[in-house]
Amino acid sequence: MLKLKIWTWTLACWTAITYVLCVLWALVAPSRLHTELMVVSLPGFGLTAGGILIGLVESLVYGAYAGVVLVLVHNLFFRRWGAGTPRETGHA
Repeated sequence: MLKLKIWTWTLACWTAITYVLCVLWALVAPSRLHTELMVVSLPGFGLTAGGILIGLVESLVYGAYAGVVLVLVHNLFFRRWGAGTPRETGHA
C-alpha cells in the first residue's frame, strides 16, 4: 500500500522542480516552441514574475493531483489483487 501524503508531496515537488528547470532553460536558451508549450500546458504562464509564479503553483497542483490519483488507483488494485499469501507474493 502506498502512503497518500508521501506520494502527493513527492510528485508535487518533482513537478515543481521540473518546472523551475524548464523556466531556467527557457531563460537561458529562448525558444518560441518551448515557451508556447508551457503556455498551452500552464494557463496564465508567461515569462514575467507573475506568470512564472502562476506556473509554479499550477505545477504543484498538477503534481499533487497526480500523486492522489496514483495512490488511490494503486491501493485499489493492491487491495483487489496484491494482498495475497506470502507464497503468491514471492516473500518467504
